[in-house]
Amino acid sequence: MRTSLIIPTRNASSHLDRLLPALRMQTLQPDEMLVVDSASSDDTVARFREFGARVEVIDAKDFNHGGTRRWASEQVGGEALIVMTQDAIPANAQTFANLITELQLDPLNGVAYGRQLPHPGAGVLGAQSRHFNYPAQSRSKSLADAPELGIKTCFSSDSFSVYRRSALEAVGGFPADVIGSEDAYVAARMLLDGYTVRYAATAEVYHSHDYGLMDEFHRYFDIGVFYGREPWIRQAFGDAGGEGKRYVLAELQALREAGALHRTPEVMVRSAFKLLGYRLGHLERYLPKSLKQRLGMFSTYWT
Repeated sequence: MRTSLIIPTRNASSHLDRLLPALRMQTLQPDEMLVVDSASSDDTVARFREFGARVEVIDAKDFNHGGTRRWASEQVGGEALIVMTQDAIPANAQTFANLITELQLDPLNGVAYGRQLPHPGAGVLGAQSRHFNYPAQSRSKSLADAPELGIKTCFSSDSFSVYRRSALEAVGGFPADVIGSEDAYVAARMLLDGYTVRYAATAEVYHSHDYGLMDEFHRYFDIGVFYGREPWIRQAFGDAGGEGKRYVLAELQALREAGALHRTPEVMVRSAFKLLGYRLGHLERYLPKSLKQRLGMFSTYWT
């Protein structure tokens, strides 16, 4: 299966000392590598070109989570499209090979997304987020799982995933214009079209964030905007059910195990900020553009 690797970048230099050696050590080397760089001001472009990648530079204002990946997918010829972010670091030499193997387990697998481990030195809450969303056991998800999983059925992550080109094209490709969550959009389209989504726990990358309170607010504002503009996803799969409660309980357990229960109020405030951001995102059509630019994480989307 011919494989193409796509990485959107912007000022990625701080990650490249880990990322480039991890890419070089992969036992499965992509047939081509396309980096789409949003006008970096550091040495990102030069280092990727020296590494051997094809690098296309776009204006930062032209970047779109869906549209840029859509364009990139049209510039490469692979039957399997590995999509990852600049801060996702393959954890071992078999990461790419295992991702492709899990995609190929079933011809109905339209996309497979890998397991994300916390970066070394990640904070307790940042690490818990990875453990909660990316367990040790692989799983395939179909539309039949919606009564059990709700909207988590179409959970996927373009921080590290691989798309079967034929399935991606069958559902219309990446959306041309979304504020984010293009991975959930495509996964939902695939599930409704009869494909399955594979969680590939054997394909591991290091990828985590230690978000502050306002980071969480901005991120969930963007998520709220996305789901507010794509109501068909909730109509097809339902909502998150008790996922929020389970997540908070898992955070509290992680604090307990780390001897940090004094941070319990932080968890509660963090959850409130997420909910507030999400609700405001749903109401974004009533907000002026100038305010939305300040509320969201992807501020350039509104320009």
